[in-house]
Amino acid sequence: MNTGTPSSTPHDTPHDTSAAHVAIEPSILYFGTPVVLLSTENEDGSANLAPMSSAWALGQVVVLGLGPEGQTARNLLSRPDLVVNLPAPAQWPAVERLAPLTGRTPVPVDKRGAFRFEPDKFAAAGLRPEPSELVRPPRAAACPIQLEARAARVRPDASGAFLIAEAHVLKVHADPRLVVPGTQHIDPAAWSPLIYNFRHYYGLGPELGRSFRSQTPGRSR
Repeated sequence: MNTGTPSSTPHDTPHDTSAAHVAIEPSILYFGTPVVLLSTENEDGSANLAPMSSAWALGQVVVLGLGPEGQTARNLLSRPDLVVNLPAPAQWPAVERLAPLTGRTPVPVDKRGAFRFEPDKFAAAGLRPEPSELVRPPRAAACPIQLEARAARVRPDASGAFLIAEAHVLKVHADPRLVVPGTQHIDPAAWSPLIYNFRHYYGLGPELGRSFRSQTPGRSR
């Protein structure tokens, strides 16, 4: 029977605000992305460590968005080895200590006034380097997850303002407390990435549910 009242759907919520949307032009689109620290090798064999919030994984490939004038981009164009270090939420101060630093000298024009040259990024961040097994740049010892990788392709993005690096992951190192016992899986209930949300740092909230493709048990209520 048609009562004249639209039927509800699973997507309806008591707080549906779709009618209240407004058009905006935000200066950045970091709408909740994980933070990584990239280790790369400088020309003199020393290590560079740089924070990044434009990284995502597809299978065994990690895709990275880079500023073309930074030391990380310069390194990867000549020396493709890298480590993708994933810090925990509590390590955000170390990430922020790196944020105003650059490993490039002289400081690129577009960074002058806001950034300063720092040759020892690990020390500046308060992090200890440890040797990698398959690549030349060191890992950040305190980061709970570390991905040794090699950039297979570095190219300009569609706008020409950035570089896109596609890196094949060669080896994954994980804090054993994050691994589901007897498996090769990271326990999502034990691991929380550091999230960069419109230039503010966050961790994850409680689990809401799990994908049908998940191979680890859910803990939602």
